[in-house]
Amino acid sequence: MKKTDLELIAESVDGQTHAFDLLVTRYQDRLYNALFQILRNREDARDVVQDAFVLSWSKLDTFRGDANFYSWLFRVAYNVAMSRQRKKRVKTVGLRPAERERIDLPADNNSADPSQNLQVQERQSQVQAALADLPEEFRTVLILKEIEDFKYEQIAEILNVPLGTIRSRIYRARILLRERLTRLLADEGFAGQLNTTTNT
Repeated sequence: MKKTDLELIAESVDGQTHAFDLLVTRYQDRLYNALFQILRNREDARDVVQDAFVLSWSKLDTFRGDANFYSWLFRVAYNVAMSRQRKKRVKTVGLRPAERERIDLPADNNSADPSQNLQVQERQSQVQAALADLPEEFRTVLILKEIEDFKYEQIAEILNVPLGTIRSRIYRARILLRERLTRLLADEGFAGQLNTTTNT
């Protein structure tokens, strides 16, 4: 039977390193993907993931279980990322299109029409480009809400920002994303579909 996070955490705190290895295996890909979307740099994302797991191992006895483990881990990782950025004093830069991570949109799985599948892929690429083009503060909250599926309260805790600010940032981020996509997709009639999906 698959052990829960809390069981693995208890075993890890008790000195069973294999239990923490299971936690790493369980969350390292998800954490990397989220950090890559925010940092837009593969090497930085990998380094942050590694540092975050090392730090979380040393701080694991402070985990009280009042939040789920992944949200706690992500907060550790986000703090590591911001600390590294401050020390490096560099601004994030845009990626070449080939480096952008895939962000899937709902597709019609019943369609066997290759042309329709191609249209879906093109729209996904445009969403990726529009998301990457958002200012970091808006891109981050949108990734946490729409991709990582965190609640508003969790995002506020992770970013150490008031809840009201998080709500307004997400609202503004959705508007900015729609504006960018409207320019990209005006000739395809997709903006209306986005307007529906991003307001759910």
